[in-house]
Amino acid sequence: MSASGGISLPFTAIGAECLSSTGTSSLRSPASPPPVTQRSITRDSAEMADIDNKDQPEMDPADMEDVEDVEEEETGEDENSKARQLTVQMMQNPQILAALQERLDGLSGSPSGYMESLPKVVKRRVNALKNLQVKCAHIEAKFYEEVHELERKYAALYQPLFDKRSDIVKAAYEPTDEECEWKADEEEELTVSKQDEMKEKAKLEEEKKDEEKEDPKGIPEFWSTVFKNVDLLSDMLQEHDEPILKHLQDIKVKFSVLEQPMSFTLEFLFEPNDFFTNTLLTKTYKMRSEPDENDPFSFDGPEIMCCTGCTIDWTKGKNVTLKTIKKKQKHKGRGTVRTVTKTVPNDSFFNFFTPPEVPESGELDEDSEAVLAADFEIGHFIRERIVPRAVLYFTGEAIEDDDDDYDEEGEEADDEEGEEEADEENDPDYDPKV
Repeated sequence: MSASGGISLPFTAIGAECLSSTGTSSLRSPASPPPVTQRSITRDSAEMADIDNKDQPEMDPADMEDVEDVEEEETGEDENSKARQLTVQMMQNPQILAALQERLDGLSGSPSGYMESLPKVVKRRVNALKNLQVKCAHIEAKFYEEVHELERKYAALYQPLFDKRSDIVKAAYEPTDEECEWKADEEEELTVSKQDEMKEKAKLEEEKKDEEKEDPKGIPEFWSTVFKNVDLLSDMLQEHDEPILKHLQDIKVKFSVLEQPMSFTLEFLFEPNDFFTNTLLTKTYKMRSEPDENDPFSFDGPEIMCCTGCTIDWTKGKNVTLKTIKKKQKHKGRGTVRTVTKTVPNDSFFNFFTPPEVPESGELDEDSEAVLAADFEIGHFIRERIVPRAVLYFTGEAIEDDDDDYDEEGEEADDEEGEEEADEENDPDYDPKV
């Protein structure tokens, strides 16, 4: 989570493309510590040598003899060699190492030495650049607000197509032959004989179905299949969730209008079922697109600040988010045993609609923060990928595209590993037995 308590969203496709044209790039934090070099270690080691003797344990006589031997051998050597020897000796002392590490840790988050060394007049100008950067962050925030408005505008254009998709899935509309005609890609095209064979087979199957009087409506289990095909969502599914998701008919995304605070709502539409009386379950994500006054340089696009679910009106005995367990308790004095029935939370996808509440302070424990971070990722994924491309996740084509991307990265990694192995074999000092 960011300093403001929110979690930055990934760039939308249009947002990333537009932003890349503005030339915006990440900045190295001014608080980054300077790199530790051999020279800096030597200098710090020498300074540690001036620590009061009362704070340092006396050297073992044997160690002193080693030091004397080294000094005798170094007679006539240059100053750099002496400094290196001194560093080696210092690094063998645990107290020196601990003090040096403490000093290095203290550099973390502190201004770089380079900035401190700048003349006052130059520092003033750097401050002016930082003020300009803050103004850039505020302009970037406005950019994302307009991106959100653009998303809302195009969502209205997409919605009629999504509504028709929903009608086909739930058998409210039967597409025409022309709408069902699909031209296969060149790789998918079959030979004429193969096509004839497939047509004949399809005809026989149709006749068989007519005889059996089977007539499936729409596209059965469309959304539950989408959920099963996507790892991010299937990890949330439990066996007792699957019968409920078979009744899911559609998922919609509703964006806030320009006058309202930035947000989006996921709407899950269910047909009447035996599990709950709701026909609509909602999840709303509230966002913010403005830099934090206390840390403006951390701004990296809209942040999801919190999310709210809805109450599910479960039918008695059908609440899959709870389970009943029985425990035996033994009385310490009398030794009698009794059985206690308790209701405890149960793993379920439908816990998605009861997320942890974000306190006004924005401070969360680690477990709640991890749950919310995962929740925000899932909500954003459903909005950006699942709803717009549902049919491709149903068929698995979108998943194959994702796998291809990962394979390419893996191949690159394998190539790099192969290069390293080749370098080792060409190394004259390389010993495969070691």
